[in-house]
Amino acid sequence: MDHHRTIFIAACEIGDATLRTAYLDEACAGNAELRQKVEALLADRSAADTYFAEIDGRDLRPATLPRPESVGPYRILETLGHGGMGDVYRAEQRTPVRREVALKLIRPGMDSRQVITRFEAERQALALMDHPNIARVYDAGADEHGRPYFAMEYVKGVPITEYADAHRLTVKDRLELFRQVCQAIQHAHQKGVIHRDIKPGNVLVSTQDGRPFAKVIDFGIAKA
Repeated sequence: MDHHRTIFIAACEIGDATLRTAYLDEACAGNAELRQKVEALLADRSAADTYFAEIDGRDLRPATLPRPESVGPYRILETLGHGGMGDVYRAEQRTPVRREVALKLIRPGMDSRQVITRFEAERQALALMDHPNIARVYDAGADEHGRPYFAMEYVKGVPITEYADAHRLTVKDRLELFRQVCQAIQHAHQKGVIHRDIKPGNVLVSTQDGRPFAKVIDFGIAKA
């Protein structure tokens, strides 16, 4: 691990600001470039903490507006779920190709500049990915009200823990699924993206060619 990251991790464990400054003075030992790198990481961490504190205090219950019949060129089929920033639907694309997609649409009342920026960051993070175990982005746009959306691969699967238990997977098969997830996350890291919310509900598993196949979804709080 890089020296500045080692110092950063240690600094994060020090809650008192005065003690943290004293630690940085000693650890960086007058190295201005090293100090700058560590303080930049600390500033990013502080900004993330502030953002999530605001989200935690916000009413994120689903909007009471009815489900749209269509969004752009996509016909809405059903609601798949609700996230902190937007609603996710199963939708049908008819042209230029016919396929089902998962369409994420920013929620009414959540269209602040900060939320839209994070929504766009998720789309950009997914667009960087090119890995079979990560859901792909197909398209992006805005609905008739100007709310941004993006259409991504619709994964017909269940959370990884549910799949493993329902199919009574052996330890070997469970480790094979875990290997797929690790390869997907490594790919994201190589693209400079950290998922930050890996949990069973964000790793969906389906059966392909008689074998379990994992897909990582929801880069909604990813960090570049």
